Amino acid sequence: MTTESPRWFKSSYSNNGGNCIEVAANLVAARGIVPVRDSKIPAGPVLNVPTGSFVSFVAGVKAGQFGAV
Repeated sequence: MTTESPRWFKSSYSNNGGNCIEVAANLVAARGIVPVRDSKIPAGPVLNVPTGSFVSFVAGVKAGQFGAV
């Protein structure tokens, strides 16, 4: 098991008044997950999304499958 810590980042498009999420893509290879958290609450809960599910979600967003928010 790896002890590597998440390296958090948010999108360069995240200039929307603080309604952002952060992801830690550095854990994909070692753990097969993409941790996701609320950027306003760094010490708050983290959702560990399986890599395949995260890839499908991003593809759906890019394809416009979720409509406009």
